[in-house]
Amino acid sequence: MVEMPSKAQILDWVRENPDQSAKRDIARAFGIKGAQRVELKRVLRELEDEGAIERTGRRVRPPGHLPPVGLFEVQRPDASGDLFLRPKDWDAETPPPPVLFQPRSSDPALAEGDTVLVKIRPNHTEEGLAYEARLIRRLTQGAPRMLGIFRKGAEGGRILPVDKKSDREWEVAAGATNGAEDGELVEAERVSRERFGLPRARILERLGDPGAPRSVSLIAMRQHAIAYEFDEAVLAEAEGAPPATMDSREDLRHLPLVTIDPSDARDHDDAVAALRDEDPANPGGHVVWVAIADVAWYVRPGSALDREARRRGNSTYFPDRVAPMLPERLSADLCSLVEGEDRPCVALRMQIAPDGSRLSHRFTRAMMRSPAALSYEQAQGVEDGTAEGIAEPVAAVLRTLFAAYRTVAAARDRRQPLALELPERQVVLDEAGTVSAVRQRARFDAHRLIEEFMVLANVCAAETLEARKAGFLYRTHEEPAEEKLEALREVLDSIGLVLPKGQALQTRQLNALLREAAEGPHAEIVNLAVLRAQTQAYYAPENFGHFGLNLQRYAHFTSPIRRYADLILHRALIGALGLGEGGPGPELRGPEARASLRETAEHVSRTERISMEAERDTTDRYLAAYLADREGAEFRGRVSGVQRFGLFVALDETGADGLLPVRGLGDEFFHHDPDRQCLVGERSGMTYGLGQRLVVRLREAVPITGGLLFELVSAEASPARSRGRAGLGQGPRRKLARERIARAKAARKARRR
Repeated sequence: MVEMPSKAQILDWVRENPDQSAKRDIARAFGIKGAQRVELKRVLRELEDEGAIERTGRRVRPPGHLPPVGLFEVQRPDASGDLFLRPKDWDAETPPPPVLFQPRSSDPALAEGDTVLVKIRPNHTEEGLAYEARLIRRLTQGAPRMLGIFRKGAEGGRILPVDKKSDREWEVAAGATNGAEDGELVEAERVSRERFGLPRARILERLGDPGAPRSVSLIAMRQHAIAYEFDEAVLAEAEGAPPATMDSREDLRHLPLVTIDPSDARDHDDAVAALRDEDPANPGGHVVWVAIADVAWYVRPGSALDREARRRGNSTYFPDRVAPMLPERLSADLCSLVEGEDRPCVALRMQIAPDGSRLSHRFTRAMMRSPAALSYEQAQGVEDGTAEGIAEPVAAVLRTLFAAYRTVAAARDRRQPLALELPERQVVLDEAGTVSAVRQRARFDAHRLIEEFMVLANVCAAETLEARKAGFLYRTHEEPAEEKLEALREVLDSIGLVLPKGQALQTRQLNALLREAAEGPHAEIVNLAVLRAQTQAYYAPENFGHFGLNLQRYAHFTSPIRRYADLILHRALIGALGLGEGGPGPELRGPEARASLRETAEHVSRTERISMEAERDTTDRYLAAYLADREGAEFRGRVSGVQRFGLFVALDETGADGLLPVRGLGDEFFHHDPDRQCLVGERSGMTYGLGQRLVVRLREAVPITGGLLFELVSAEASPARSRGRAGLGQGPRRKLARERIARAKAARKARRR
């Protein structure tokens, strides 16, 4: 007969083995058999009476401890956007321990009120956080929520959605308004779906005046769940960041590493310098330096800063503010290459031949001091000879930079990256936070200089790490899918241009089409059609190349302040080259490194898309507010998108996009041809297609949603040749073509696997 364990021994076992805490598990662990089981039952009852353990079904656990698997309810995101879970069966007087939900890329998006089955594990790394949870299955979904404007009525009111993709209002009963005033921005939860009439809702939170300055970006951040505040642990870690030392660093403070950024830049994370190469083997060549802020020194793997940066994935930029990936202490101070201040960096030295080819490169961890922080306009002024107030030593640095750029630009032209010409709009706000102007961003050689040197640096980083077989994230842009190329050929055929079949697509072929159309009336439609044929770039631990840049390998190295993928790459370089502290964490060194990288790649690709949507929505709302007092005015524009319900029209003056409904095109039925991206009138054969020039009248502008509604005034002839009724009867041929495309796509996926 074995000796009965003490109460302390039983408690230790239960704490260390929460998934084996039933009475029979405890008996098996201590070798208790036969009549001793009765004594064990008595001891467990005493522990329960004393409050040392509590019973959940057949299992026991210490008070405040959670089982390894259980049912939880999703709580509202905190200020940082994190989701916490509450156990469904918690009935103790003390509050439950905090359980942080750790999502995987394959998990569905969870919302407050969802019931989930999760596997939990204790968290021993972060103070104040007891458990982490991984999703097993979502069992029920909480009530849907809406961000909208409350309109007060005689009995309660209605909520108008701020999302222009949602056109259904919700009804709020008098007792469910939460004291909201007419016109307030509110968050509401649907409480019932009526068979007839509007869904019923209750207001959960009042968010203030939607027309107040800076509310536009707040709406976007709230709508897309973008975190804009940091918790105290992250801020404290940023404030206590260790100062950078010269240990293992190369001293580059003598180099004229200047920063060149937009005039309204909020941070400066890259600097460049160029020198005449003194190597006699490279006469007429240059040495180009690219220095990037050493964020990895301050943000260490596993820290609160690192977890928060990974969760955010990237910074999100709005006209009036930025939702940063890192706290301001780092992003605008310690990791910003401030003029005249010593700053740690990861630097790259490249030897460039006179024809622009790269002869060699090396990375180093260094200390730098920038002699000047310049805007693109100032740098271009030196190149054009119109600059004023630029000291001669700085001007000399810029002249050498431009000389080096002209050589690498020649190499870029030989490489033939995709040369789309797409204007970028800029929303200018006044001091009150309202739109004062909308203009097209100017493009200078100074922009291209920085872009080309950054591309070269990114290529060098990918080559270096690939040669050392280190794990990192590639920036991938795959070639267009066959079905998109077929749609592009349809559009090109309609305006008399040809994209050959039967050969591997290269960017130089697309560039030839763009040049051919550049001086004619179809330049816009060709640029739009080529753009729409492209796949979306993303991050991946495998190398699939970068089609748009026409590069075999490419990664993001140059912006670790605002992109987590770049921080991953910096750590990989530090580890692979032995550059000191701040290298990759255990998740990139062990046997599960590839799975961890893939999960991170999918996560940061997703956060990038969310940020792009939020930035676009914010710009749309500002543009709608800017045009709201010009309803009834006429504007020139072009068709930027075609759907069966109408045309999207981009205005020449502001670049704003709005909808021209199909009912406004004429008194007949219009067939939607997705291949040629046009609408064709059934009777008249009248065709409205991508890139077509129109004059439209602004019928409605809704600032809160960013929606614009147009009516047609006049239209130029469509660039797409109308095929009349005959063109609508080609279904069988197109069906066969689509089947061939599908087979080719399946074969391509099989080869990749």
